[in-house]
Parts: sequence; structure tokens; C-alpha cells
Amino acid sequence: MLSEHLAFLSVRYDVYLEELFEATVLAKQKGEATCANLKIEYRGNVEGEAVFLITKENTVIMQFRTSEELLLRKNIPFESWLNTDKIRKQIARQNKSPGKFSLIQDLRHGMKKVNLEAQVLETPKNSLVHTRYGNSATVSSIWIGDETGKVKLCLWNEQIRAVSVGNFIQIKNASVSTYKSERQLFIGKTGTVTVLPNLTSKTVHRGDITKKVIFA
Repeated sequence: MLSEHLAFLSVRYDVYLEELFEATVLAKQKGEATCANLKIEYRGNVEGEAVFLITKENTVIMQFRTSEELLLRKNIPFESWLNTDKIRKQIARQNKSPGKFSLIQDLRHGMKKVNLEAQVLETPKNSLVHTRYGNSATVSSIWIGDETGKVKLCLWNEQIRAVSVGNFIQIKNASVSTYKSERQLFIGKTGTVTVLPNLTSKTVHRGDITKKVIFA
């Protein structure tokens, strides 16, 4: 099943699912295509289905078949492809160290209980939204970054007022989701955001490795 195969590859090799789908469509048209470090080759048609071979650095990763009709679909809800028991189990296997600090480059859709330390890079204009409970709330998707990249962090109400550009923050018990092919961090009921001392360098934890990072 195309959705299952591409969702697995997306999680396993940390590539955007929509980009992987588009590369598969391109491979069908041109014979081959690449997505990050994955190579996708169209191997022909068998019993009315397109056959694809996925390799990484000349090592075969997967071969699968799919209907050509599915490759022509538009406005696919890719988030639903990632929200299956099988994919959630794969995410859990790759996120074996809850409680330890992650780096932004390691964030993947579906991760839970994410702990992260980063610097606030941008604080866009707030938006006023109406909740399903009939209340109004202020929301902002700020940009945060570490030495491996940047990601949006969704904050609400008083959380927004607590941070400013340049702050170092520590995030605990966050979750990772995808909106319009862009990964975002969300703070749930048990999550917290804490402003750390505003230093020009800080300690970043990654698994059992600790190192000093200098921020520009």
C-alpha cells in the first residue's frame, strides 16, 4: 500500500512525506528521482500497477507496487498516512529515550514527550482564534533554533508573553506534528516552556553526549 510504504520511509529516513510522494510521481514520469538521500526508480508496470525501487547509497531499501491512479491524486491528507498504529510503533522505536534532550534535526512527526533546548529566533504577530468550547485564545507559531536547524513552536496565551527573541528556552513534554508539510512542536497540558539564563553559549544534551554550543 503506497501510503504505508511512503509513511514508513518518511519516518525512518527523516524526509517530508509530501516531498517523497512528489518524488515518486516524478520517478514514474522520468524513470528516476531523488528525495534527500533516497533514490526512487520506476521499474515498469506489473498487472496494471507501477513498480518502484527505493535505494540509499546503492543499498536496496524497499520495492513496492501501487496503482497509477493513486499517483494522480491531488490534495492528499498526508497527516492521516502517518497516523496509523504501524507508523506510531515505528516512531516509538526511533524515540527510545524519553526524558533526554533532542536536537531539532532529530524531530519526526508523531514524537511525544519531546524535551528540547533552543533559542527563540522570531516571534510573529499573534492570532486570535475561537476554540470549540466557545472561548477565544491567542496563538503564535514562533521560530526556535539550535545548531542543527529551526522549527516552529506553537504557543498559547501567557506562553507567548513569557518569551522574547534571543531567549534560550527549555521545552519539556512537547509533541511533533505536521501542518502543510512543515514540522511543528506543540505544548500539551503536561508540557512546559521555561526561559533559561540568556547566555551566548549553552550546554546541549543529545543522548549520552553533552557539548557546548555557541549561538550567533
